[in-house]
Amino acid sequence: MSFLAVCLAALLASGLTLFSGFGLGTILTPVFALFFPVQAAVAMTAVVHLANNLFKIGLVGRDADWRVVLRFGLPAALAAIVGAGLLGLFAGLPALASYELAGRPHELTPVKAVIGLLIVGFALLELSPRFARLSFPPRWLPLGGLLSGFFGGLSGNQGALRSAFLIKAGLSKEAYVGTGAACTVLVDAVRLVVYGASFQATGWSVLAGEGGRLVLAASLAAFLGAWLGKKLLKKVTLRVVELVVAAAMVVIGGALAVGLV
Repeated sequence: MSFLAVCLAALLASGLTLFSGFGLGTILTPVFALFFPVQAAVAMTAVVHLANNLFKIGLVGRDADWRVVLRFGLPAALAAIVGAGLLGLFAGLPALASYELAGRPHELTPVKAVIGLLIVGFALLELSPRFARLSFPPRWLPLGGLLSGFFGGLSGNQGALRSAFLIKAGLSKEAYVGTGAACTVLVDAVRLVVYGASFQATGWSVLAGEGGRLVLAASLAAFLGAWLGKKLLKKVTLRVVELVVAAAMVVIGGALAVGLV
């Protein structure tokens, strides 16, 4: 069941990232969190995210605008260090409360509350027509990089903010996708180093055995989604699909925040 759910989520999310900011991390993190501790879910998603964006660079990297990558991606990578460090801090805090529901114990922990609320918040942004029209002039690219990188390091939710700042950078659709992939690789590489230092005792052990096979399967599914998305890049818009997925993320993120997941 975990393989099917995670691989389907990776396939869908990877295709969506080629059309909008609603991306792989936003969808895949809560799906991983259904089966693994939340800090491990964020780290596992980061591995898939990095692999997928390296694959996308192979598909569309030649179209990237490297001046924009420097102005946006480098501040994002620096801010990702702070966000990833905060995730490690939250993961080490004790539970805030515990309760029993339907005969099963549940815990409300700081890391679940933070990640769950961020998932809900970013999913709600995707449901907002005003946010869909939001964009910032190119002079704000370094600030956008800082914001996107921070939330990328903390929870993996970086795509929506990245889109809002890159959409007015004067890029073609192909350059937009390639530039976004290059910026994301910088953030993912940095946050994985921080996660490795923070979670080495507990979080990374999940990559042994079935967890590692699941990450590999999700990466392959994400590659397929990126390839299919590239084929459809000039032909479709997926706003209806985005809205359905965003609604599901609100439910899962809310359950995570209150300790049900």
